[in-house]
Amino acid sequence: MDCIQIKEIRAYGYTGALPEEQILGQWFEINLTLWFDLSLSGQSDRLQDTLNYCDVIEGVQQIVKTSRFTLLERMATVIAESVLRFDHVDQVRVNLVKLAAPIPDFSGKIAIDITRKK
Repeated sequence: MDCIQIKEIRAYGYTGALPEEQILGQWFEINLTLWFDLSLSGQSDRLQDTLNYCDVIEGVQQIVKTSRFTLLERMATVIAESVLRFDHVDQVRVNLVKLAAPIPDFSGKIAIDITRKK
C-alpha cells in the first residue's frame, strides 16, 4: 500500500505527568506515516483525489497546543484517531517525540510509536 510521510511537525503543548509540564509546557515533534491508495491522484494530478496534508498538519498542531494529557500514549492515540477521520487514510503510524523530558541527568528524547487502522 502507498503512504505519505509527514515529518517533524512541531508544536508547543502541555502534556506530561509532572505538574511543571502541565503549567510550563514543552515542545513536541510528531512524525506521521499515512497509508492509503495514491494511484488515482498519481494519474489525475488533482488535489481533490488525494489527502491535503496541510489539513493533517493543522489538526495535529491544534491537538498538541490545546489538549492536556498526562501520558504521551494518550496524546498519540488522539492524534491517530484524528488522522483516521480523513476519508482517504486507512492506517496511520504516529511517532510522538518529547524533545526535552524534564528528567535529571538525561539529555535524550522520549518517543511513543503507535500504529492504528480504521
